[in-house]
Amino acid sequence: MQYLKHQLKGELFTDEAHRVMYAVDASVYCELPLAVAYPKNKNDIKLLIDYARENNLTLIPRGAGTSLAGQVVGKGIVVDVSRYLNRIIEINATAEPPYAIVEPGVIRDQLNKQLQDQHLFFAPETSTSNRCTLGGMAGNNSCGANSLLYGSTRNHVLEMEVLLADGSSIQLTDLDRNAFEEKCALPTLEGNIYRHLKEVLSNETYRQQIREAFPDPEVKRRSMGLALDELLDSAPFTDTEQPFNLSKLIVGSEGTLAFITKLKLRLTPLPPQERTLLCIHCNTVEEALQGNLLVLQHDVAAIELMDKTLLDLAKENPEQSRNRFFIKDDPGALLIAEIRKNNEEDTLNVIKAITTQLSQQGIGFYFSVVKPEHADRVWALRKAGLGVLSNMKGDAKPVAVCEDTAIAPTKLPEFINEFQAMLTRLRLSCVYYGHVSTGELHLRPVLNLKSKADVELFHTVGERTAALVKKYRGSLSGEHGDGRLRGEFLPFMFGKSVFSLLQNLNYVWDKADTFNANKTACNPPKMNTDLRYIAGDSHRKFDTAFDFFSSTDILRAIERCNGSADCRRAKDMGGNMCPTFKATQDEHMSTRGRANILRWYLTRSTHKNPFSHHEIKEVLDTCLSCKACKIECPSNVDMTKFKAEFLQQYYKAHHHIPFHTRMVAYMTSIYAAASKLPRLYNAIVGNYVLSAAIKIMMGFSLHRSLPTLYHTTLRTWAKKHLPANAPENARKVYFFVDEFTNTIDARIGITALQLLTRLGYYPIIVKHAPSGRTFLSKGLLQKAQRIARKNIDVFKDLVSPDTPLIGIEPSGILTFRDEYIDLCTDDQKDAARTLAKSTFLIDEFIANEYAAGRISPNQFSADEKQILFHSHCYQKALSTPAATLTMLRIPVNYHVEEIKSGCCGMAGAFGFARKHFKLSQQIARLSLFPAIEKAPTSTTITATGTSCRHQILDGLHRTAYHPIEILFAALKPEISDSAK
Repeated sequence: MQYLKHQLKGELFTDEAHRVMYAVDASVYCELPLAVAYPKNKNDIKLLIDYARENNLTLIPRGAGTSLAGQVVGKGIVVDVSRYLNRIIEINATAEPPYAIVEPGVIRDQLNKQLQDQHLFFAPETSTSNRCTLGGMAGNNSCGANSLLYGSTRNHVLEMEVLLADGSSIQLTDLDRNAFEEKCALPTLEGNIYRHLKEVLSNETYRQQIREAFPDPEVKRRSMGLALDELLDSAPFTDTEQPFNLSKLIVGSEGTLAFITKLKLRLTPLPPQERTLLCIHCNTVEEALQGNLLVLQHDVAAIELMDKTLLDLAKENPEQSRNRFFIKDDPGALLIAEIRKNNEEDTLNVIKAITTQLSQQGIGFYFSVVKPEHADRVWALRKAGLGVLSNMKGDAKPVAVCEDTAIAPTKLPEFINEFQAMLTRLRLSCVYYGHVSTGELHLRPVLNLKSKADVELFHTVGERTAALVKKYRGSLSGEHGDGRLRGEFLPFMFGKSVFSLLQNLNYVWDKADTFNANKTACNPPKMNTDLRYIAGDSHRKFDTAFDFFSSTDILRAIERCNGSADCRRAKDMGGNMCPTFKATQDEHMSTRGRANILRWYLTRSTHKNPFSHHEIKEVLDTCLSCKACKIECPSNVDMTKFKAEFLQQYYKAHHHIPFHTRMVAYMTSIYAAASKLPRLYNAIVGNYVLSAAIKIMMGFSLHRSLPTLYHTTLRTWAKKHLPANAPENARKVYFFVDEFTNTIDARIGITALQLLTRLGYYPIIVKHAPSGRTFLSKGLLQKAQRIARKNIDVFKDLVSPDTPLIGIEPSGILTFRDEYIDLCTDDQKDAARTLAKSTFLIDEFIANEYAAGRISPNQFSADEKQILFHSHCYQKALSTPAATLTMLRIPVNYHVEEIKSGCCGMAGAFGFARKHFKLSQQIARLSLFPAIEKAPTSTTITATGTSCRHQILDGLHRTAYHPIEILFAALKPEISDSAK
């Protein structure tokens, strides 16, 4: 493939790491591709097509890789269009209909973000809309929660530009009878395609067979097979004037017929933006299904269902647990009905009509109304459904096998009764959720695909479900597609004659299987082959430093990543995960990419110590350890923890610990020693030649400045200035002196102690170990273990809700809430968890005291101040930026705006490293730096993390203050004086 690699403007990778990352999608399948290509333009795709045809290979088109039926898994060349082919080419808001022309790698929500000013949007909305590509939506004929109003992607594609299997480029658009005949006359592959379709669709016998074999027209979600039925009533074959458009056939074909290079999409006027939700609490799924039929009689935009299992699993995710705010008691199922009206009166009338009817029928024990300002949180909970399913403990998980069935809503209760009876006979349980309004429930039986018996059950469930769907004349696939999951059952679903038509159609378009072989009607293999796990293999055990008790062990913790790709959100799509992917758009920079690498080598490696693979080291090297995945990944994938454990295991396998790694890990010890001669140390790091020598020795970038020391340590200052005994009525608090605040940020620590004493608190500093943050970041976990266990013993009998432990540096104090619990001894576990509950970031403590009325705005200045705030990653993940915002707003005229940024890019020593400097700056440029640059120079910049403040200073030459410094400066003089 070297010749091809040199011909492409984009990239082609054949190394094992890239192939491993693209061996899976969000489905249960796994197969190593031959290569991974990132085409930069249409000509690159043509080159790939020619190469594949000449070498009898297949191309696998791929967007975000969120497919659930294995559509983008296979032994071919994976062609990822998301990196480069993501231009929005044209938006025409005045045309009739309005349209947008896009490349296939454009993300659905990114397009809609650009359309907001025109009050238009691309309507189909999948649960993955903030990362799925429009090419992928076309490939699967995606729908989403709002399909009750807007249908599927097929209803919104006007035209396509595609490349055929011979490399020719054709336009698919509306054709009248004459234009259709002109196409049939072409002496090309395109002409062959039109002539073949004319032959099939003009044949009355075939037409009747197609009508009978395809799903009931009442079923609106139809993504099963190739959509010949959509072309039956077009102009060449009926008396209507409905134009013929081959785009309808390409949509839902899963990349098996042609390669999409451009899409012209119908745009829709934005509906009323005031989305009120009526959340109907039901005792059972059966009750909810009956309720759905009643709610459908009213004017609603969407109805979604979530069952008890899914609601319970959401409790395991920190972010989604907070999104359960509207749930009362313990419902067996929840119906979420969305009402979109232009005024509140109309909304309330619909809600009243629904609740009255449901109550009369005895359906629903509680009805919660969620106002528009909180509706997004409810939908976020629903959209996280796929991800949170991985939180189910053990190897048995809710599996995608029959999760895409679509049945006419009126027949759905009866269908579900039979389906449940079938599972009962097989002794299986199931999770129910999804688009109940349009008859599509995502049915996920709980199976252990590491077990040979359950792999056979997997097939049995698929086969029996297909029979049941056919009985009710439904669609085996409503929106997720056939792929290699359901393709096996298409001959049964359509019957021999119609399935032969589909196969012949596929052959005419692509006789050599150049496009996505072995999917849908293109020779699909048995659906329980090439699975992600090798059934019957013994589960490999590892002796780890961290306790992975919530997942049993590290391997099961890694396996929680199910490929849903929440970590692949684009830079302007919100959220903090994953900053390296946001900056680069590279799969290997995503949490999913790293998890795939880890899982592959820990399960399939033949090495005595599989952690020794350099592929793992390389892919984890760029992980910032920002913790965003711990909270934002619905599956609770904690890559920070995995990275630290990997490094520990890597060094344990007799790999030499690099000098600069040891130096960074012990840097705080160096600071402590140097603090005895701070002026000398500062003179050395302030000297260009000497500091450059230090940076080169440490592997640091020459563009970085080195931190300087305060003239005294915080502990030294505290011994001299803190009162020996608690003043009368002063509340005692224990103050954690982390290694950064003690030396380089001692000035901030002093300010914090002064603020606490002047507000009437008595801070107590005891002898304790540092936080261990530097050892954690460098994977020296045995040292971190000793520190964690020592600190737990020091504080467990001192700290309580009445005498809390507070600290300044988020990455230091918040170790008590996170890593310490996983590093302590078993007999310390209860004490560690109790201690964590009474440990606070100082911003949290002050915000809580303010809420309790023990701190008053009257103690602070009434001057005006504009403040721009950036929160530390650990604060976002393990605490909350809201606490700092509350604290900084205690002075009545302090106006605080939070920068909606993720990681600053510094991430401790990460941004210092010469090899990471460019990436560090790319991340800072995503949102942090632009927000500060736009702010007037009179605006005060504040950041809670020491590394964040250093990044801002180095990158923008602006001083960012700790929030405590700002609050202390706002104290009224009499408050300060009275405390002296």
